[in-house]
Amino acid sequence: MKLIVCQCKKGMEICNYSYSNTILAVKLNRSRLVVCLEESLHIHNIRNMKLLHTIRDTPPNPRGLCALTANEDCCYMAYPGSSAVGEVQIFDAVHLNAKCVLSAHDSPLAALAWSACGRRLATASERGTVIRVFAVPERTRLFEFRRGVKRCVSIGCLAFSACGQLLAATSNTETVHVFRLCEPVRDEAEPDGWLGWLSQAVTAGAGYLPGAVADVLAQGRAFASARLPESGHRTVVAITNVAKGPGAGGAGRGGTADARLLVASSAGVLYVYALAAEGGECVLLRTHRLLERDARADRVHEAAATGSYAGALRGRRADAMTESERALELGAAASGSPPRGAFDLRDPQHFPAMRAPHAAPPAPDAAAPASAD
Repeated sequence: MKLIVCQCKKGMEICNYSYSNTILAVKLNRSRLVVCLEESLHIHNIRNMKLLHTIRDTPPNPRGLCALTANEDCCYMAYPGSSAVGEVQIFDAVHLNAKCVLSAHDSPLAALAWSACGRRLATASERGTVIRVFAVPERTRLFEFRRGVKRCVSIGCLAFSACGQLLAATSNTETVHVFRLCEPVRDEAEPDGWLGWLSQAVTAGAGYLPGAVADVLAQGRAFASARLPESGHRTVVAITNVAKGPGAGGAGRGGTADARLLVASSAGVLYVYALAAEGGECVLLRTHRLLERDARADRVHEAAATGSYAGALRGRRADAMTESERALELGAAASGSPPRGAFDLRDPQHFPAMRAPHAAPPAPDAAAPASAD
């Protein structure tokens, strides 16, 4: 496998390196470039691409799980320290020495992410139910969030906001979770409702509850969430801010002033959501399709999948249309001379056959003499 580094503005190749195994991930900042193989890590100086250090015989890492801070002052690299449990190795990529080890989860790691300051590390395991945030190099657990209780999922991506006060997580489900990384403000008055009563009961009886139960009740929940139109694709997430002008300082007060949640899927679609300051359900603002596909091929494919040309005409599945809608669409496409609409069901160039027609018997020739029998 070959790594090629190019200068995009000048359109020239800077250097290339060959590796004996498959390159699973490449991470870089203004100081270092890290190449992750399944059982080794290679650290380069970004200024001259000289190989500075190689970490060999790392635990098997088939996902290429590795995270590098963007901050040059604390240029830390995180990678799995075990393939059996969620142990994280922290390595100083500038001084080229091991910094510390974090025991983050009981299950193997699935995702890692650094905050912009390089002092906080978010982790998730293969179970996908709990997300933790640690202070580095102090190894202090700062926050613990529960993504869900009902099912285990595969966490695909963790991402901090630039201000470091929000953390987003995607998985193989249709829900994207956003967590707030600040201590909740507690009022002096007693909280109302059963949730307030439960919070008080947990605080008062923390010493009497089993440790596992108390931990679950103390874990934070999602501050906001977004629902993707489809699931099953690998996704990456980012939190950005679109505020401009003198009033753009809202990002420092929780990072939600004109904040946007960006989710890109492996299907080539980018979803843009509005992230409200009060949290809750994020509103889908725009959808960008990054991969151009042939519209006619899409219509034919959808028609073959749904069994309905009418659904393909409006980009809707057959099971999402009523019988009357299907009849009207088919009638409008098949009737009229010239046909109404952009497509003609009688034209095989517009609508090829959904399945190969059976060979019809040849028509008798009227001019041919009848055979004597």
